[in-house]
Parts: sequence; structure tokens; C-alpha cells
Amino acid sequence: MSRPVLVAWLVLITFVTAAIAQQRQDDLGVISTPPTGTAGVTGGPQTNPLQIPPTQSPVISNPAQPSQQQIQQLQQLQQQLQRQQAQPAAKPAAGEPVVERNEFQEFIAASTGKKLPIFGFNLFEAPSTFAPVENVPVTPDYVIGPGDELLVRAWGQIDVDFRAIVDRNGMINIPRVGSIPVAGVRYYDLTTHVRTAVSRNFRNFELLVTMGQLRSVQIFVVGHARRPGAYTVSSLSTLVNAVFAAGGPAAHGSLRAIQLKRGNTTVTELDLYDLLLSGDKSKDVALLPGDVIYFPPMGPLAAVAGSVNNSAIFELKGPTNVGKLLDLAGGLTTTAQARRATLERIDERKTRTVDQIALDYDGLKRTIRDGDLVSILAISPRFENAVTLRGNVAEPLRYPWREGLRIRDLIPEKDALITPEYYRRQNLAVRTENVTQGQLTADVRKLSDEINWDYAVIERLNQADLSTTLIPFNLGKAVLEGDPANNLPLQPGDVVTVFSKSDVVAPATRRPIVVSLEGEFNFAGVYRATAGETLRQFVTRVGGVTPQAYLFGAEFMRESTRKNQEERLKQAVLQFEQDLQRAAATRARNVTSPEDAASLKAEAEAQQAMVARLRTLKPTGRIVLELPENPTLADLPDLALEDGDRLVVPQRPGMVSVFGTVFNETSFLYRGDKSVSDYLSQAGGPRKEADKGSIYVLRADGSVISKRGTGFLVSSLDSMRPMPGDAIVVPEDLTRTTLTKDLKDWTQIFYQFGLGAAALQVIRNR
Repeated sequence: MSRPVLVAWLVLITFVTAAIAQQRQDDLGVISTPPTGTAGVTGGPQTNPLQIPPTQSPVISNPAQPSQQQIQQLQQLQQQLQRQQAQPAAKPAAGEPVVERNEFQEFIAASTGKKLPIFGFNLFEAPSTFAPVENVPVTPDYVIGPGDELLVRAWGQIDVDFRAIVDRNGMINIPRVGSIPVAGVRYYDLTTHVRTAVSRNFRNFELLVTMGQLRSVQIFVVGHARRPGAYTVSSLSTLVNAVFAAGGPAAHGSLRAIQLKRGNTTVTELDLYDLLLSGDKSKDVALLPGDVIYFPPMGPLAAVAGSVNNSAIFELKGPTNVGKLLDLAGGLTTTAQARRATLERIDERKTRTVDQIALDYDGLKRTIRDGDLVSILAISPRFENAVTLRGNVAEPLRYPWREGLRIRDLIPEKDALITPEYYRRQNLAVRTENVTQGQLTADVRKLSDEINWDYAVIERLNQADLSTTLIPFNLGKAVLEGDPANNLPLQPGDVVTVFSKSDVVAPATRRPIVVSLEGEFNFAGVYRATAGETLRQFVTRVGGVTPQAYLFGAEFMRESTRKNQEERLKQAVLQFEQDLQRAAATRARNVTSPEDAASLKAEAEAQQAMVARLRTLKPTGRIVLELPENPTLADLPDLALEDGDRLVVPQRPGMVSVFGTVFNETSFLYRGDKSVSDYLSQAGGPRKEADKGSIYVLRADGSVISKRGTGFLVSSLDSMRPMPGDAIVVPEDLTRTTLTKDLKDWTQIFYQFGLGAAALQVIRNR
């Protein structure tokens, strides 16, 4: 092989080998230095090695054909380069900080149960937002050096618009002017300096010199840095800029002794605590080419936990005491106690000891050593000289205790037991138009939340065994009568609780009974009944009913009954749904044709719709009073009243309704001589789908009379004369539809759960 060809192949092999080496450097996070003249620090975590000029390939003419061995060697090099490119180094995803923890952090976490950060390291955990220092105003004290670009503009006797690069000798060469030394000149003096040089040859001109592209400065970051390496930064960059560009110290690197070395001299030592705690940046200096930033190992460490403003692990520098360490932690919180703190210490790298100190003068001067943990305790929530009044009172508060304090001193007058809610309801004199009478009734009924004068209690902590003692007393006798036996003495820490009658149910004879009378009463309203008073006595006492009152159709509702009916209705609907599901499963096994399957699906949908409608029914809590057809007040039952009872007496209606499987569902005028059969005839009579044997009458008093009732003949129901407000219901034939087979008797639903004729509209729309 000829010598030129051999040289050419050696150059090619060298180039490929250099490319592979460069790829490996890239995988390790080392990026090539940007071209000269690029200002600023390279973005992100990239570092920059020293640049090696590329080898220039000589011009080769008529090269000989390479041998087969040479071709194989070149192919192997190419494949190696491709494999390197296809296997990128493992790096954290962009924006994901690498959080390292050192051994002392894990040690403190095991001791306190909390993962304390190393103070100041959170500055470098977030993705770097450090932008290149370019296109920013140049400071007046900036020193011009080789590589800087100067923009020289002159007008007058001389016309100059020239970009000049400061050469390595510190000179710029301006046409028609010549060479001017500018290295070492401050930017503030630059225009004057150049004008003076030009004025040696020209007169009557104006001149201005500004900065163009800034020179680049190459520095080195070494030691315990997170990302050590060579960096190319702007000439405006300072030590702090470079520290952030390098990602700060590593997990074991120091924040407090970062050194800037220039030649054999340490120019400055940066303590980042000064910057973090007081904003002091006085140790920051501008960078020069060849500067070395050294991160020494982390110094002694001490931790502060508990009630301080910044619980963390701090690097110590020089002699440190407890007070200085607390200052680093931002001082004590509002709830920290100064009487007691703990100091855990690693003794002679052998054993651990714990000591208790007070944060007084002597305690704050206590020396802190490497590995110490100071825990600041919070004050106890206990009040030393207070008693608490809470519950159904005007102002639940803590009151100062004094010797001889008693219940009557804590509650000096009964007005102290009127809650703000009571006055709030009184002050709502103006009501919006959409407020119904029933809301108003609820407000009045809140009289049941009155004070329970029979029972209140003192909660007291027994200091001997830390058990809680409850001391009951009669509030009425203590406050209203001043009874010494119930005006108990109080101790510090006591909690006095006042209850309402709804909090602790009082005996029946002392419970408030609020009853609502609505409709055709001479004095309809909300009244308070006396203990043991019956419905008949109560209605007579408040003035009786009007001549238009229809006592037979009176609706008597009781809250306790409504709750019971509601629970029973839920169980009935649930049982009904389960019966439907079992029946559907049985019928599904007998399906033999697509028509049967479609019919079964339609039936199941109808059943689910029925269940959904049943769930919307709301029991009223109505109790059937069993009054004669033409009752008087004397016929009202001697039923003892309960709180929340409601009696509604309507005006006498003038119609009887017919529902169900008839030709004309409607209401007809009431006639005393007309029977059930007469009303059915007016409605066109039952249709062929009707179950004539299951006709029933839903009476105005809430009772139900059915042909299927025991001992009630069909002919007897047909001849029965309905009362005003009664409803005649004609159900479908139970043998015709599977759905109605599963629900055995609608009359039980209406009777057992106090449902009125209005519920018919919900059920029959199926």
C-alpha cells in the first residue's frame, strides 16, 4: 500500500475512534465546548471538557483501493459507533431532580421518625432555571479582555461603524485609526480610552464604544460537586452562577466552604448560608479563565427537630452553641416551650446519650458537637387556671379560675344559657315568599331544644390516676334557686357542659310537646301541649273546629310512626324486589322461543320501573283515628300527644274518586244515597281486565275496605255508601299479569304505611 493511502486510512480510523470517545463522553454527561464567542453558561447539567482541535485531513488524489482487511476494520469501527449511539447512558428524566440522602439523614430519620432535609439543598433539587448570561447590561466595572467584541461608532471628521474583536494581545485594530490596547480597561472608562487614542489623529468628532458579544470563560468545577467537570461560561458569570450551573454540592459536599482558586491562590471562600439566611453575596466574585471551583467535603452536622420554624440538618462552621443552631433553624415557633428541650449526642463515636436542657441563658450557650440532635418540645394545650363552659349556652368560652369559684359564678344569670340560634330565629322577621308554613312550624318546634334544667355535668381530670370523673348536678336548682347542694365548687381544668332536652332526653312529664293544628280549626297554629294531655282534651282546649270541618277525613300524623313506617316500607320494597328476581330466574329457565325471551325482558323492565316508583313513596306517619262517619269532638280518641304531632282537619269535600281498571277514571259528586256500585256504573263499570273480586275502597280517614277482607262479602261492598273524599280502586286481574301476581295486595300497602289516595297516582302509572 502506498504511503499517501496509508496516511489517509489512519486519519479516517483516528476520526472514527475520536467520534466513539466523544459519544462515551456524551453518555457521561460531558458536552463539547460551544464555539468561541458564545456567551453564558451552557444550560442544564451539561459540563464542558477542554476542546481539542480537529485533525485536518490532507488532500489525497487518486487513492488506491483499500484492502479487504481495511474494509472489515472500518466496518467494525462503524458498528461500534452505532452500538454506542443506540445505548444512551441512564440519566434522570428532564425536570426530575436527583434526591440523594446521606447517612446522617437516615440516622436522624431512624431516631425521630421524620426525614429531615439538609438545609439549603432544596435550592438545587428543582430543575435549574439558570439562563445564559447574555443580552444583559454590562456592569461599569467589567474588565475588557481578549475575545470581547466592541462596537465602535464615530461621526464627524471621521466616520466609523466597526465591530472589533479584542485579540490575544489585548488590542483592537480600527481602520484608518490603527491598533489600540484595551485589555484591562473597565467598561466605564472604555469610550474615553478609545476617544483619547483616536483624538491623536483626528479632531471634531464624536465617538461611542459599546459591548457586542462577550468572551467565553472556561472554568473547572471539582471536588464534591453534584456535576463536576469543565464549564464554558460567560465572562459576566460569577462564582454563584457557576455553583448553580454545577447543581450545587453532592450529598456529602459542603455548602459553607466553597472555594474559588486562581492559580495557587484561593481568591474567595463562599458560605452559602450567608446568602440563604441573610442575602449576603459579598463573597461572590467574577470568574476568569482557568478558575477552579472546589467543593470540599461536608463539615460537622447537627439536626434540629420539633417546634422550630425550619426543622433540618445544618452544617456547622466554627464553634456553635444551641442558640446559634436555633438561629439557623429560624428560631422557635409560637407554640414552642422554652422550659424543656432534649439534646441527643453521639459520645466519642461509641454510644448515644440524651440530656434535657432549658432554653435559658446557660442552655442556649451549650456547645453543639458533630452528630447532635436538638428536639424542641411544644407547650401543653392544658390551661393551668381555666374552667370551660360549653354546650347549650350563650357563649361557650374558657373563664379564669379563682379560689372559691362555683357553678353560680360561672353562670351568674339564666340569660347566659340562651343560645345565639334562638335570637337568630327571632330576628328572621322578614321571610321570602316561597317559605312554606311547614318550615315555620319547624322553627317553632325547635322549642324542644330548650335547656335541660334537670341535668348538667362537670368533667374533671383526676390528677392521681388521670381518670375522668363526671359530676352531675341539677342546673335549675343551681342557677334558678341557688341551691347550695347543686352550686358545686369548681377546680382548674373543669369542663361544665349544659345540655338541651334533645341532647339528653328528659322524662316524659318534663319534655316539651309541640303540636301543630292545621286546617279547619277556630285557632289553627302551633301549640305547646301539657304533659299527658290527650288529643281530645287538646283540641277542645285550643278552641275546637269550624262548622266546615270534616273530622272523618282528619289526618293525624306522628313523627315516630312515620319513621317506623319508612323503615318497614324499605323492607317491604326490598322483599318485593327479591321476590321479583327469584320469579324472573324461574321463568327464564322455561323460555323456549325468542318471543318468550322478548316478553320476559319487557316484563323485567316493567318490574324494575315499578320498584323504582315504590322507592319514591314517602310514608306520612298517619294514624287512623277510627272515627264514626259523622264524628264530633267527643269522638276524638283519648290518645296521649307526643312532640311533633300534627293534626290536619280538611274542609268537607264534595266528591268521590274512582281509580283503576274502569272505563273512565275520574271524580264524581258525592251523593249520600249512592253506593259503590252506583259510582262504578258512572265510571263505565270495570273493564274485562279488571279483578272484580279485589275492588277496595280507600277511605278518607286512611282505612281500607276490601272485598278480599275477611268476612266482607262482595255484595256488601257493592252496596256500601262511600263518604266524601273516599276513593274506589279497581285493580287488574291478578291472574293476567305476572307483575301483579308478585304484589299480593295493594290494600296492605296503603293501610300499613299510611299512604293516601295521592300515592295511587305514583303506583298506577306503570
